[in-house]
Amino acid sequence: MNEPLNIKRGDELKLQIKSLAYGGMGLARKDDFVIFVKGAIPGQVVKARIYKKRKGYAEARVQEILTESVKAVEAPCDHFGICGGCRIQNLSYDEQLKEKAHQVEDAFRRLGGFSDFKLNDVVGADPVFQYRNKMEFTFSSNRWVLESEPEDVNKSFAIGLHIPGRYDKILDIHECHIQPVMGNRILKIAREICLVHPELKPYDPKTHIGFLRYLMLRFGVNTGQLMVNIVTAYDDLNKLSPLTDALLDRVPEITSMVNNVNTRKADVAFGDYETLVYGQPYIDEKMGDLTFEVSSNSFFQTNTIQGERLYEEVVKAVGLTGAEVVYDLYCGTGTISLYLSKKAKEVYGFEVIRSSLENADKNAELNEITNAQFLKANLDTFFKSGQLPRRIPKPDVVIVDPPRAGMHSDMTNYLHKFKAKKIVYVSCNPTTQARDAKVLAEKGYEIKSAVMVDMFPHTPHIETVVLFVKH
Repeated sequence: MNEPLNIKRGDELKLQIKSLAYGGMGLARKDDFVIFVKGAIPGQVVKARIYKKRKGYAEARVQEILTESVKAVEAPCDHFGICGGCRIQNLSYDEQLKEKAHQVEDAFRRLGGFSDFKLNDVVGADPVFQYRNKMEFTFSSNRWVLESEPEDVNKSFAIGLHIPGRYDKILDIHECHIQPVMGNRILKIAREICLVHPELKPYDPKTHIGFLRYLMLRFGVNTGQLMVNIVTAYDDLNKLSPLTDALLDRVPEITSMVNNVNTRKADVAFGDYETLVYGQPYIDEKMGDLTFEVSSNSFFQTNTIQGERLYEEVVKAVGLTGAEVVYDLYCGTGTISLYLSKKAKEVYGFEVIRSSLENADKNAELNEITNAQFLKANLDTFFKSGQLPRRIPKPDVVIVDPPRAGMHSDMTNYLHKFKAKKIVYVSCNPTTQARDAKVLAEKGYEIKSAVMVDMFPHTPHIETVVLFVKH
């Protein structure tokens, strides 16, 4: 690679954007030198300013679009380009899918060494807006004021989302296009009530003074149920009542309301304890023919409809006959385990987080599933240190669905010792999945099929299901 020594921080360059890099930045080259461009999409010619220079690459921000891409569309969101969430909303959805598919294939070829790797299928989302079943908005006394806003705007109140890179500044959100319309209605009411009740003061993470921390919404897409979770810095239901009463009065669709109390300085949306304000402390959601109880703090796939499609791809890849023993590693709340249980002989889920295991057991009981068991296991060490109970049979099929960082190297290197006929690797990060796939290939497994499922349209996130079979 030629590295132009004359490129430095602060330079403004005319760049043609060739593709999207993993993570959502535009990718351009100057004399074969790679430049990642924030806020750019394929097909654009832009004037961009370099803000970071490293060995082998640089990063830049768009200053001006000189030629618009034929693949560009008008982003419907007023907050586009500021909020940072749906950063490729201005790229046509067909092109988003093509770019994400290219990123997966590039990762497996370049990082995994699979020179002829190709996806067998790409499962696009429908709908591409209003798909999120969970939203988390922050109350703040430190509003990010836009240049377009009047000078007398109220700077001491906001309810919305963090500005990228700023923990202390919140963009006041009036309409988010990836949550159901009902969520925007709740957001509007919450803002109105807080602005006329000065006691409903947002919490300040710098001074640790204030009351309201988060407004979290959960939507039962297939059940119509709706949870409102208001996270406060201390317990005071009387002080909270103007907000809770107004929401319950004006939004009769609410089926559950809880108050999580987070007294700690940690900037997180779950509390030390929870008080039930109205209804049940959970909502029901259905995926396929299964029902799940989803509490305020439990993990659940954030896109219900695409979650169903993802699990159907897992079912398809596994191809169970009813005679197999299945291990589900990093099983979380047991969704994949329970999806497979009706087609398997036995399913064993392994997970380190106790609350997730409790949810998994509850979900198995709720669906009257008796052939799925869940065990607490730190998968970095569990199997190699011989902690697996002898009563549990060896697996015919192993499912792995690790966090973004992929599997711990000890787990990756141990997997082949199960001698499972099939391994299905579900991932939200194709770069770490490609890395782990390389190890599996060295241990005698080959890739039989690979499918990308787009869980989060307009964002850089990617989900893949890859089937490995034993040579």
